[in-house]
Amino acid sequence: MSPTLLHPQPPPAERIKCLVVDDVPENLVAVEALLHSDSIEVLKAQSGPEALELLLLHGDVALALLDVQMPEMNGFELAELIRGSERTRHIPLIFMTAGSRDQNWQFRGYETGAVDFLYKPIDPQMLASKAGVFFELFRQKRSLARELRERTEALRINEMFMAVLSHDLRTPLMAIGAAATALQRQPLAADKAQALAGRVLSSSQRMARMIEDLLDVTRIRQGTGLAMRMAPVDLHAVLQRSLQEIRTSFPNHVISTSDQGNLAGMGDEERLCQLAINLIGNAVHHGDPAVAIHVALDGTDTDTVALTVSNGGTIPPALLPQLFSPFRGRDQEPGRHQGLGLGLFIVQQIVRSHGGRIDVQSEDGTTRFHVVLPRCGAAAAG
Repeated sequence: MSPTLLHPQPPPAERIKCLVVDDVPENLVAVEALLHSDSIEVLKAQSGPEALELLLLHGDVALALLDVQMPEMNGFELAELIRGSERTRHIPLIFMTAGSRDQNWQFRGYETGAVDFLYKPIDPQMLASKAGVFFELFRQKRSLARELRERTEALRINEMFMAVLSHDLRTPLMAIGAAATALQRQPLAADKAQALAGRVLSSSQRMARMIEDLLDVTRIRQGTGLAMRMAPVDLHAVLQRSLQEIRTSFPNHVISTSDQGNLAGMGDEERLCQLAINLIGNAVHHGDPAVAIHVALDGTDTDTVALTVSNGGTIPPALLPQLFSPFRGRDQEPGRHQGLGLGLFIVQQIVRSHGGRIDVQSEDGTTRFHVVLPRCGAAAAG
């Protein structure tokens, strides 16, 4: 069966916010109607204090239209407060007024931070034109900020790739070289030769896993996604196969299992095996060794199958937001397992490619990773 490439859907575009402040409700309704657009969210306030409350809730406002003549707090006073806050001082301010066109009046407005004036009755075309300029500037600003974040993350990942190539892959390669040198120098007893051959095999398998993980990350970053070969699959068999590999590598760790319900579904067996190995391996490396790891499969739901991996120990709260980021494992405290930090990132991508979800709970000395997969597999992701 040919592989199916599955891509994560891009997030919907965030609406641009515009604050309109006027003590006359009819004016608020009129301005909102003039600015109406699917891409614009109008925040309405009838007083200065109400406007300040809205700005506390919405820090990403693209433009503020302020009525000058308002009771309790006029537009100039409100503008001074907006400009006085580091959080809101960047918001462009346009004053709306039915008052005088006297230059001293305008100078006072510009001194408080205004970029322009609109005189009532407001010309619809002029309002749309001036507001449109600031909305477009905000779109460009947001786009540049997003691009900067993406480029910064790409640079970080590129640096980590170099670190992997220069350090992590060198370690098993040196072990292979040392074993090969020992075999070449002198004849060895059969048991010693067997032990060295086992070391070569183990190191080469470790290198192969590292390289495959790096290739997966490269595919994801390039937008081609993970190749999925969807077919009927038995998750009980997948788990047993995964446990056999884990127990071979870590024979001293206690791992208990439980399962219930119908565990049949659609999925990529190799990727699901990789998912289980990464999650259980993560528990082995980072969990409390004094607490047994428990793996549970639940197929009692008609439409989904769930996998839960529990281990002892608590993840630091500061690490939780970056838990599924690539290479996050390289910033751990000394003395802990130093993997590539790709395992959980790849797990998340496999889950998404199957149309499922993953979450983690870490409290009271226990950490649980909970994966829910639709039985129909890729169809749910399409």
